Amino acid sequence: MENSAYNYRGRLAPSPTGLLHLGHARTFWTAQQRAQAARGTLLLRNDDLDTARCRPEFVSAMVEDLRWFGLTWTEPMVTQSQHLPRYRAALARLHAAGLIFPCTRSRRDVLAAASAPHDGDENDEPLYPPEFRPAPGTPLPPLTDPITVNWRFRVPDGETLTFLDGRGGAQHATAGRDFGDFLVWRKDDTPSYQLASVVDDAAMAITEVVRGADLIKSTFRQLLLFRALGHPAPAFYHCPLVNDAEGRRLAKRHDALALRTLREQGRDPHEIRGAW
Repeated sequence: MENSAYNYRGRLAPSPTGLLHLGHARTFWTAQQRAQAARGTLLLRNDDLDTARCRPEFVSAMVEDLRWFGLTWTEPMVTQSQHLPRYRAALARLHAAGLIFPCTRSRRDVLAAASAPHDGDENDEPLYPPEFRPAPGTPLPPLTDPITVNWRFRVPDGETLTFLDGRGGAQHATAGRDFGDFLVWRKDDTPSYQLASVVDDAAMAITEVVRGADLIKSTFRQLLLFRALGHPAPAFYHCPLVNDAEGRRLAKRHDALALRTLREQGRDPHEIRGAW
């Protein structure tokens, strides 16, 4: 690893929108192994900003199931919903720098645009059509309180971003072609995953982010935010995804492979990890 053995700081960042499954466990176990190998610190963050789906009982289950599986962390859990002023301050910095713009277009509008390719990943943002942007130099309206319109980060079209993934090697993506202007704040007055994750990783002094390979494209967006906010970016390590017997990526709807289900069946975490 590039980071010093004495300053490594990693994190687990589950979202309490359902029960954790084997895919989460495998990624988190990799995160713990990498922290231990570096004689570093591992933290737990509760990504609970999805107020429509996050529930207190899932937070409790998350902590219990992680501990049952053998995962440990060294500092009190960080809860995102307790740090909304931190995200709002970051949004204000982006606004002052003229790097964001208000957006009234729906996801359906974006998907219907002829210039928006469909890559089949319903969990990722579709490519935002450049013709939907305000013209350069258009004065920005002020940020309201509460915010009632989506705000997007204007990507530098044509810039190729690169990072060295700890598992997959060199990664490249071109802004405006591989990903477009992305959400940083939602009209329900909630920060986006991209903004909240960057702000927290910087505040928690995270040196390496270990997460699933489905978030590689998000990494390019987040690299732009780290730069815009003046924070050094951490290293990244993207783990392969775990599929079910039919080859589908595991999701929280897969109750049979939920850690809670395996725990209730009396399964041994050592046995599960040994199969990997």
